[in-house]
Amino acid sequence: MSDDDESKLTRTKRQWADEGRFLTGRITRPETDRLPPGQHLVKNWPVLDLGQQPVIRPESWRLDVKGGAENPMSFDWAAFLALPQSDRLTDIHCVTTWSRYDNRWQGVATRDLLALVMPRPEAHFVMLTSYDGYTTNLPLADFAAEDAILATHWEGQPLTVEHGGPMRLVVPHLYFWKSAKWLTRIDFLPGDQAGFWERNGYHMRGDPWAEERYSDD
Repeated sequence: MSDDDESKLTRTKRQWADEGRFLTGRITRPETDRLPPGQHLVKNWPVLDLGQQPVIRPESWRLDVKGGAENPMSFDWAAFLALPQSDRLTDIHCVTTWSRYDNRWQGVATRDLLALVMPRPEAHFVMLTSYDGYTTNLPLADFAAEDAILATHWEGQPLTVEHGGPMRLVVPHLYFWKSAKWLTRIDFLPGDQAGFWERNGYHMRGDPWAEERYSDD
């Protein structure tokens, strides 16, 4: 990445700090509140998907960030890996009631991507689209949480296909169906729109500590 891009990232983050943008999403919790209600701990990482795992070769992979952005961009694999790299250590919580502690991720922090593409002022929500046709929605503040990451590695190894490789979103403070696997498109929207599971009865936000599993929760 060029020096100009680095300067842009720094300027944008400083502006966000001054404006108080994206300060929601991550909440520091005491150890006794680490496990959300209704969840149980697992040591493995269960595989859940729509029954179809796309085969995505690095030479054909693309991420398009176009809708509702001041600087729409399209990344091939090499360009994505050239973005600033970050590490995160987070828990994950699935709506099917399992949680797994202390997952190590490597990839691109969502805030670094946002600083480059610059969502328009009227953008308040995000629609995520995956290679298998899966979609899910997020408030922009949740997508921009401090620990959210576009992950390419888990526990020091490249993400496997069954877990969303070569790249997936990880938003640790929401139920894991919001962390779209095989991500290929990001759109910024002025209003909220339901994704796949949201259209089929799941909650529009999915906060594990509020047990926002279904639309009537």
